[in-house]
Order: sequence, then structure tokens, then C-alpha cells
Amino acid sequence: MNRKNLINTIREKRSCLCIGLDTDIDKLPSHFSKSPQSVLDFNRQIIDATQDLCVAYKINTAFYEALGSEGWEVMEKTVNYISKNHLKIADAKRGDIGNTATQYAKAFFEKLSFDAITISPYMGTDCIIPFLHYKNKWVIILGLTSNPGSAEFQKQVCGDEPLWERVLKVTAKCSDENNVMYVVGATRGDDIAKVRSVVPRHFFLVPGVGAQGGKISEVMSLGKNDDVGLLINVSRSVIFAGNEKDFASRARDAAMNFRDEMKEYI
Repeated sequence: MNRKNLINTIREKRSCLCIGLDTDIDKLPSHFSKSPQSVLDFNRQIIDATQDLCVAYKINTAFYEALGSEGWEVMEKTVNYISKNHLKIADAKRGDIGNTATQYAKAFFEKLSFDAITISPYMGTDCIIPFLHYKNKWVIILGLTSNPGSAEFQKQVCGDEPLWERVLKVTAKCSDENNVMYVVGATRGDDIAKVRSVVPRHFFLVPGVGAQGGKISEVMSLGKNDDVGLLINVSRSVIFAGNEKDFASRARDAAMNFRDEMKEYI
């Protein structure tokens, strides 16, 4: 999905909701068995119930890799089940150089039908460039996260600026806003505003809304640009909104509440 299509989808749906399929097998509703097949069945029902309300799905690969080879197969079947009209994000946080990065790119963009992948930039632009060779694919670089440990590295001064700002300025030169996004945490509004001032046109993938305490109103008012420029991810607060047989309809209700709040700003 290219930038124009993504922006059009956001405006048509009046939503920038990204639903995180961080499907923890131990948190499945009680009527499901604890099996990889149950994870797939759960995901399909969540997708069916929410696809008209969101513009993207984010699959955190850790929850699938933890299930072994069957989990990898479930991840592949899940991403294939998602409509091509949604941006499909692999939250894999890969970050290696040279031929290794090239193989990661092949895995997620060729063997798996993802549109985007999250990347840790710690090893430099070498670990980003191989992913940029793919047309209409996105690299989502960790920018400024809001987890407690983020200050240990990201906010340390590098020269005359914090490290997160150096990361944004350097990586933005690898390409442009047409295939590079940044992960920006939602739980500190002033951080969102700071990042937006450095990269005014890029899209942000914003985790932390919902269970982690981030607020839609704050993210939209401080992070939105002329193209909206936001994918606000919600995972647990949507997919685990219910724990009974009506879990899918409860997930839909939760997703609709988040979408309706976004509509005021789009």
C-alpha cells in the first residue's frame, strides 16, 4: 500500500486505527483450546468484526514465534486473511546489517505478504536500506518510545541533541515520507509534539493508547499533520475487550469507540 492509498483510506473511513493482533494464547477466551489453531480462529473472528473500522493491522511476531513452527504458520495464514485494503504491519523490530537484513526483507516482504516492518536502527542505516528496495513497502523505524527504559538511550545527548533526534534526522535521509514511518509512543504528549517538529511529513505508528494509558485526543491534537500522518495502534483494549463467546462483538464495540473518537479530528 502506497502513501496515497493509505491517506485515502484514512479519509474515507475517518479512521487511523491500527489493531494490534498481539494474540497471547494464554489470554484467549475460555471456550478456545490452547492451540495454535485457536489463535488463528480467534484472529479471523477479530478481523471479520473490525475490518471496516480500522486501516491497518499490526502483528507482533513474538506471540507467534513463541509457538514454534505452527505459530509461524498461523502468522502467515493470519496476514493472508487480512484484506489488501489494509496496511499489514510486521512488528518484528529487526535490526541487522548487510546480507542478514536482506534476508529479513525477503522473509517479510516476499515469503510473507506484509506491507511494513518495524526496524531497530541501533546498528545504523545499514540495517534499514535493504528494506527500502521494495516498492510500496514501508520501514517503520523506532523513533521515540514511551517505555520506562527509553530514557536510558533514546534521550541521552548525542553531540548537541538527544539520540532519538539524531536517529530521525539521519534515517530520514535514507528515503522520504513515502516509505519511512516512525514509532512514537503515545503516553507522553510532549514527546509526540517534539518528534512532529523534526519530521513534519512522516507517518507515525503510535502504540500506547488504551491499556497503557495514552489518549486519542492528545495524540491527534499534537501529532496530526495535513495528511493525518498517524496510525494509532490499539491491541489489548480491542482484541481482549471480551472474554466470553461474544468476544468478537465486544472487540468491535471497543474498536468503534476508538474510531469514533478519531473521527472528530479527520
